[in-house]
Amino acid sequence: MPLFMDTHKGMDGLTAAAATDVHMKDVETQAKHGVKYLQYWFSEEQGTVHCLFEGPNKEAGIAVHREAHGMVADDVIEVQQGE
Repeated sequence: MPLFMDTHKGMDGLTAAAATDVHMKDVETQAKHGVKYLQYWFSEEQGTVHCLFEGPNKEAGIAVHREAHGMVADDVIEVQQGE
């Protein structure tokens, strides 16, 4: 299954608790779209979030975010895992 990384910018004021809450909403919605969210990283200082997910295509990941909480990523790229 392809692997994708998305980037959310302009998330000023995002806290660790809020990032966890948003991630859990993604996890609750992911199966509906054939997606599996694997990990996320965030920077309170920079107001950014990065999500790593497996899915059939990037549009499926976008659909999860749109349905789960409405915060669609600014960019989604396909990535390969390094060793």
